[in-house]
Amino acid sequence: MSFSSYLIYVAILMIIPLWAQSKVKSTYRKYSKVPTSSMMTGAQVARKILDDHGLYEVPVEETGGVLSDHYDPRQKVVRLSSNNFHGQSMASSAVAAHEVGHALQDQESYAFLKFRSTIVPVANIGSRLGIYLIIAGMIFSSLHQLMLVGIIFMSAAVLFQLVTLPVEFDASSRAMTQLVSTGIIRNDEERETKKVLSAAAMTYVAAALVAVAELARFIMIYASSRD
Repeated sequence: MSFSSYLIYVAILMIIPLWAQSKVKSTYRKYSKVPTSSMMTGAQVARKILDDHGLYEVPVEETGGVLSDHYDPRQKVVRLSSNNFHGQSMASSAVAAHEVGHALQDQESYAFLKFRSTIVPVANIGSRLGIYLIIAGMIFSSLHQLMLVGIIFMSAAVLFQLVTLPVEFDASSRAMTQLVSTGIIRNDEERETKKVLSAAAMTYVAAALVAVAELARFIMIYASSRD
């Protein structure tokens, strides 16, 4: 890879995540100012969908940060950032319903969610150690095989990113179904709500693309070094 090509490659890796983050922030900011017809808070939305599916024991908690919303499958709890916990906007409803979508996946033992949870320990190790092993293998010729070990570790982290895609898209699909079927949003509010969920999904797509591109580059470097 020439130096100019490498610069373009690095620029793309930087631009894609930045674009995705900018997209989700601008979309969220816009629709956090647009109230839903039901005027339910994110916390109320989450509670209603959970209760409708018999998940009375799953609490909805307020957490700090901005867009720090998540479902914790270990503690079985939906956590919403303050703006979404108290907000009555389309953005708040969309985010709350999305996180509850993960709780519904957990309830049904959704295959991709279970698999992602299984590989979390290996993926965490891979994301932390993989790059260091690869660099060590590139620098020290006597430790060249460390590069292959690093690639294997990094592959686990990339697999986690790829498995995350169907998990997130499915949670968003469940969110839209629940928001409409329960009357939390009207039919004419679906388009705007989908924009919030789609923008959020782009961050996961961007992360997966970057991870795959990085892994492919290191595989090519390793392969060329063996010639």
